[in-house]
Amino acid sequence: MSKVKMHRSTPSIDMTPMVDLAFLLVTFFMLTATARPDEPVQVATPTSVSEMPIPDRDMIIISIGKDNKVYFTVDGKFTRPKMLREMGKIYNISFTQEEEDIFAVLTTFGIPIQNLKQFLDLGREERKQIEQTGIPVDSLNNQLKDWVLQARLANPKVRIAIKGDDDATYSVVKKIISTLLDRKVNRFNLITGKEEIPEEMRKAAVKKPS
Repeated sequence: MSKVKMHRSTPSIDMTPMVDLAFLLVTFFMLTATARPDEPVQVATPTSVSEMPIPDRDMIIISIGKDNKVYFTVDGKFTRPKMLREMGKIYNISFTQEEEDIFAVLTTFGIPIQNLKQFLDLGREERKQIEQTGIPVDSLNNQLKDWVLQARLANPKVRIAIKGDDDATYSVVKKIISTLLDRKVNRFNLITGKEEIPEEMRKAAVKKPS
């Protein structure tokens, strides 16, 4: 009796669902990701053992570079144009709608407001080449206090943090703190790098009282 030969066929896998899933994931990450904004200054913060996280929204960050230049950051695409318009009224500077739109995505800046209009009129690559001179914080020309006030008026929920470079001098930090106190800001954060908690402090923290 002859043997029955089984018909062999090459197995196939339908990859269509997997390809669809891959495109869905790529589309999701493209729509939800945010581009990293251009930062005019890199700040190397001193370290501390504090583990309190800084909120990622509704924040004003006042940065101090190693050359003691002061930079201002406030998040909120709708907060920044409103703040700019009010600053323009104070300093008698008129900003166009196009300039407001550019400022809306300009998270960090360190330009005296008298030069801000010319700065916004430059192309993106040209703005990267400009050396920003910092926001004035002197007693006779303290523009930082006006930026702080207008940012708080534009978004009353904002919190304030100071981010100083390890090489920045204390005198500039003192001016900023005095500016905040002058604007009735009595609570603010200091941003530092993370440092391991010493073993002695760790043991003391977990030690139960006798």
